[in-house]
Amino acid sequence: MMKHKSARALAALFVPLALGAAVLGTTGADAAPAAAAAPPAGCTGPASQTWLNVVVDGVKNSNGLVAVTLYADDASKFLVKRGSLYVGRVDAQSGTTRACIFVPRTGVYALALYHDENANRSFDRTGIGFPAEGFGFSNNPATLAGLPTFKSVRLNVPKSGLTTRIHMKYP
Repeated sequence: MMKHKSARALAALFVPLALGAAVLGTTGADAAPAAAAAPPAGCTGPASQTWLNVVVDGVKNSNGLVAVTLYADDASKFLVKRGSLYVGRVDAQSGTTRACIFVPRTGVYALALYHDENANRSFDRTGIGFPAEGFGFSNNPATLAGLPTFKSVRLNVPKSGLTTRIHMKYP
């Protein structure tokens, strides 16, 4: 008899929780927001179940493209020719540009961005090798003394649909 009473007491506790979850559209086991169920339209890169929203602020103008380069968690491939996993490109929007990029799976990555103002699909440099176009990195590390360390740009992506903000810097 005691077991029966305990079962009723537990049911009395869980029924309101289940009803509340039904009203909110979630279950106790699945508390992920509905927005993370499908990638935004225009997400670039090889399609996967994991994507990252990238909000780029400080974009100087709407000329050209913003290139979002995705790197694996491997310092030896960061900023090396043919070292990236993928380069996604979106139309530049003055002020804030939004992009979405697929990543192969959850894990650690790095992002390097540039504002390709002339849309030549290349990061332009001055005659002495300094950047001629705006750029930015995941985690917004300082770049006054040169390129950031790989450690400073590593970005953990533990689930799909996360948003990272990157500030564009111009020469």
